[in-house]
Amino acid sequence: MGTQLISLAAADQVGSPVLNIAIFAVFVLVTLTIVVKVASGTKTAGQMYTGGASFSGKQNGIAIAGDYLSAASFLGIAGAIVLQGYDGFLYSIGFLVAWLVALLLVAELMRNTGRFTMADVLSYRLKQRPVRMAAATSALAVSFFYLLAQMAGAGGLVSLLLGVSGETAQNLVIAVVGVIMVLYVMIGGMKGTTWVQMIKAVLLIAATFIMTVWVLGKYGFNISKLFEAAVNENPKAGEKLLSPGLKYGKDSTTKLDFVSLALALVLGTAGLPHVLQRFYTVPTSKQARKSVEWAIWLIGAFYLLTLVIGYGAGALVGPDKINAAPGKANAAAPLLAFELGGSPLLGIVSGIAFATILAVVAGLTITTSATFAHDIYNQVIKHGKATQESEVKVARIAAVVGGVIAIGGGMLAKDQNIAFLVALAFAVAASANLPTILYSLFWKRFNTRGAVWSIYGGLITAIGLIIFSPVVSGKGADPKTGKTLSMLPADIDFHWFPLDNPGIVSIPVGFFLGWLGSVTSKEFNAAKYAEMEVRSLTGHGVAEAIDH
Repeated sequence: MGTQLISLAAADQVGSPVLNIAIFAVFVLVTLTIVVKVASGTKTAGQMYTGGASFSGKQNGIAIAGDYLSAASFLGIAGAIVLQGYDGFLYSIGFLVAWLVALLLVAELMRNTGRFTMADVLSYRLKQRPVRMAAATSALAVSFFYLLAQMAGAGGLVSLLLGVSGETAQNLVIAVVGVIMVLYVMIGGMKGTTWVQMIKAVLLIAATFIMTVWVLGKYGFNISKLFEAAVNENPKAGEKLLSPGLKYGKDSTTKLDFVSLALALVLGTAGLPHVLQRFYTVPTSKQARKSVEWAIWLIGAFYLLTLVIGYGAGALVGPDKINAAPGKANAAAPLLAFELGGSPLLGIVSGIAFATILAVVAGLTITTSATFAHDIYNQVIKHGKATQESEVKVARIAAVVGGVIAIGGGMLAKDQNIAFLVALAFAVAASANLPTILYSLFWKRFNTRGAVWSIYGGLITAIGLIIFSPVVSGKGADPKTGKTLSMLPADIDFHWFPLDNPGIVSIPVGFFLGWLGSVTSKEFNAAKYAEMEVRSLTGHGVAEAIDH
C-alpha cells in the first residue's frame, strides 16, 4: 500500500504514467521495425561492427550526436544549471570542446589506420597480442562503466517519468531496456543501431528546441529577463548563478577538482571506444572528418539550448520543487516540460529520455561485442585466423552476455552515484586510451612496452584513485535528508585522495608511462612506422585487412 501511495504521488506530480509508457512503446516498435528493415545482410564482421562503412558523413554525424548526447546530457546538465548556474553550464562547454580534440587529432587518422576497433590502430606497428589485450581490457572497462551508468540511470528515472517506485519496478525497467538493447544489436548490428541513434538525435534536439522557444516566449524572447527570473527563484544562490565559482570556487580543493574534471571531459571523448568506432562506419577519411563537423554543430546547438532549459527550469519550476522531486536535479527537464505543456509534453520528453538511454547502450553494446570478438577472440585467441562467420557468432554471443552483465550491474548500481560511473569512464578513457592513441599516431619511437605500460598504468591509476576518493567514501551524509553523499555508507571512510575526479593525476601518469616504457625499450620497427604514417595521412590501403 505504501508503495502504491508513493507511486500515485509521483504520478500526480509529473503527469500520466500511462501516456509516458505508451509513447515509449511506440518509439520502441517504430525503431525495431526500422532496424529489421535495414538489417538485411548483416552477415560479415564489417557489416556487424561498422554497417559496411556505408553511411555518409552527414548521417554518421547525426548518429554520433545521438550516441554522445546521453541521459546525463539531457537530464543531468539541465539540473546542474538549475542548482549551480554558470558552473553547471561548464559541463556543456567541456563536452563540446572535447569534439575539437577529436576532430583535429584523431578522427581522420583513426579512420585511415583502423578497420573495426581502437585496438586496430594501437597494435598496427606493435606486437599484436599484448597490445590488443591491453587495448581490449581498457575498452571493455570504459564501455562497462559507461554502460552501467546508462542502465542505472534507466532505473533511477522510473519513479519520476513512469510514476512507479520500489526496487522491483526499477529492476523490471532496467531488464526491459537491456533486452531491447540486445535486440537492436542482435538484429541490426551497427547499421540498425546507427538508424536508432539518428532518429533519437533528431527527436532529442527537436524537443529541446521546442522547449527552448517556449521558455523564451514566456519572457518576450529576452534572455536577460529569463536570467533575472531564475535568480529571483533561487535566493540562496542569487546573483552567483550568473558568475563562476558557485560550485567550483569555494576553496583550492574545489578549484583543483574543476581542473581535473575539465581535463577528463575534454580529453576523454577522443578516447571513448564507442565514439572512435563510429569513425569506421563511413567510407573515407574525408567523410569521417565531415561526420565530426556535423556532430560538433549538432552537439554545440544542443548544449546552447541546455542553457535556456536549465535557467528556464530554475525560473518556472524552482530549485526547491526540483530538489523535492524523485531524481532531484535529473528531474529539472521533465518538470519543465510538465510546466510548459502538461502531460502530453512530459510524455514526449519521457519517451525521448528512454530513447536516449536505448540508443547509447546499443552503441556501447556494439563496441563491447566487437572488442571481444575481433580483438580478443580473433586476434589474441585465434591469432587472426578465425572465419568471418565464427567471429560474428562470437560477437552476437558477447552482445547477449554483455547485456546480461549490464542488466545485473544496473540493478546493483541503480541507487549509486551515476556521475561517479560516467566520470570514471571519461577519466579512464583520457588516462589509458588517449595517450596511446596520440603516441601511436604521432611518435615514431613509441613501442609495445610503452603502449602496455601506458594503458595498464593509466587504467589502474584512474580506477585506484577513484576508489580512494571522496566519491566512494568519506563525504558523510546530507544533514537534511540523511542520505549518504558517497557511494558507501556514511560511517565508512577510507579515502585519502582529496579530489572527486582523478584526471589531473592519472592523465599525466598515462602519458609519462607511455614515454618511459618506450625509451627503456630498444624495440622500433621503422618500416612499419613509415607504412602507418603514409596510411594515416593518405588512407592508402584502408580497405585491406589489418590482420598481419
